[in-house]
Amino acid sequence: MNAVIAAVGIMLILSLCRVHVVVALIVGALAGGVLGGLGVEGSLAAFNRGLGGGATVALSYALLGAFAVAIAKSGLAHALADKALALVGQQDAQGAGLLKWLLIALLLAVAIASQNLLPIHIAFIPLLVPPLLYVLSKLQLDRRMIACVLTFGLITPYMFLPVGFGGIFLNEILLANVAKAGVDVSGISITEAMAIPALGMLFGLLVAVLFSYRKKRVYDLAKIEQAERIDVAYNRLSLLVAAVAIAAAFVVQLWLDSMIIGALVGFVIFSVSGVVRWKEADGLFTEGMKMMAMIGFIMIAAAGFAEVMQATGEVKALVDGAAELVGQDKAIGALLMLLVGLLVTMGIGSSFSTVPIIAAIFVPLGVQLGFSPLAIVSIVGTAGALGDAGSPASDSTLGPTSGLNVDGQHNHIWDSVVPTFLHYNLPLLVFGWVAAMVL
Repeated sequence: MNAVIAAVGIMLILSLCRVHVVVALIVGALAGGVLGGLGVEGSLAAFNRGLGGGATVALSYALLGAFAVAIAKSGLAHALADKALALVGQQDAQGAGLLKWLLIALLLAVAIASQNLLPIHIAFIPLLVPPLLYVLSKLQLDRRMIACVLTFGLITPYMFLPVGFGGIFLNEILLANVAKAGVDVSGISITEAMAIPALGMLFGLLVAVLFSYRKKRVYDLAKIEQAERIDVAYNRLSLLVAAVAIAAAFVVQLWLDSMIIGALVGFVIFSVSGVVRWKEADGLFTEGMKMMAMIGFIMIAAAGFAEVMQATGEVKALVDGAAELVGQDKAIGALLMLLVGLLVTMGIGSSFSTVPIIAAIFVPLGVQLGFSPLAIVSIVGTAGALGDAGSPASDSTLGPTSGLNVDGQHNHIWDSVVPTFLHYNLPLLVFGWVAAMVL
């Protein structure tokens, strides 16, 4: 059996059996390394080499957690939640329904903006979502639907719109790697190439919101009250300082391209202003880092997993095996390329890291099968994006979980990973295949 398939399969099975994702990643990586001929020592060496690749992201999220706790202390997000909660008490059933859609639209808009207009990625989730949990639970909104909404906003904009993270993914990674592999992309419209796959994501979102998770779901409000303070005191000064700190953090992040420094600047502003007292600063900082620690460790383990998979050389073997099965059948070729992309991305956890790995092999295969340059770009882009939703190690699923599970009532695998896999990866396979056939 191919080592990549075995490693990803073991990791997913263990995760579905509620084994912690970090443990599942380590066991899957070691199993894949041994099957790939590295041996136990070689697998461990490759895994250890890869750990450093996730350290920057892990530290970024840890500092972001501290910044989020400081914002919670200021009461800014809770002021928004209090307004919404007051509306819940005043509205009849029809009004509550309207408020439900307004909150969904708000979360969707912020998630989309976090990829393009203000590229902060998942940074907004621990700031905005936990204070809204009490309101969402009073409205009995299914958190699986909210996870799907957030994941849609975190993925679709970068795979369709060449702005912000989309500019990096579509132009600097996707088109650059396809061109590097020998295809002329000078006259290609990247939005045209990715439009049909993006419609697949939209289809999945509509199914999740309008059908799969539209029924009410009851959550324990007492657990939310214990985990997320809903009676935070705030005043105009604390709200003003919070607004200044957030603006400063975002400006610094965009200026220096460092989430670490941005979050640190924001936390310092809270401390200097007195909103966070000096004697409380150490405790709040530690509390925030604990909140985001799981994401950090999973991202570090995922980097080690990816290094082992690349060290085995089995990714190329997997693609070569698929090429042998294809022959000259374009329909089967497109489907197998998309399936390989799904497997590789689910293991690595990042579409940005997957495209350079698969483009060098997929592009010559696409040319051999007679696909147009537009279709090749669409296939490689979709194959890279596949698996970002639905991967236990992807920040597009870890981010929503970090905000929705502060009270322990939202399971990462069954409430974030499985719903996003079903509603986004399956439609992406279908719509990506259609794009390959018609472009």
